This record gives sequence, structure tokens and C-alpha cells, in this order.
Amino acid sequence: MMAKLLVTQVKSAIGGKQNQRDTLRSLGLKRIGQTVERPDDDVTRGMVRAVAHLVTVEEVK
Repeated sequence: MMAKLLVTQVKSAIGGKQNQRDTLRSLGLKRIGQTVERPDDDVTRGMVRAVAHLVTVEEVK
């Protein structure tokens, strides 16, 4: 079974770069406090790294 990541938006993307806003939308995040479950793979890790200052991440088994 593959591990999952819970990604929660904790800061606003307003004033951020367009690619960061696009990355949040690609992760499925639209508002502060929203949490999405994503597969723990290289693509997701890369997207999280690009917006690490706007989100928190938890691993789920």
C-alpha cells in the first residue's frame, strides 16, 4: 500500500507568484484551512516543496 500525504493550506496565496497559485490549485487547494489527501510520490513532493511556506504536510500510512 502506498503512503498518502495530507496537505493543508495555512497561508494565503494572495501576493504570491502565479506559479505558486497554480501549484496550490493543482494540489486541489482553494482556501485556507482546506486539507486534501494526495499520493506520496515525487510529483506531489515537488509541488509541496514549491509552496512549502503556504502549506503543512502530514504523512498518513
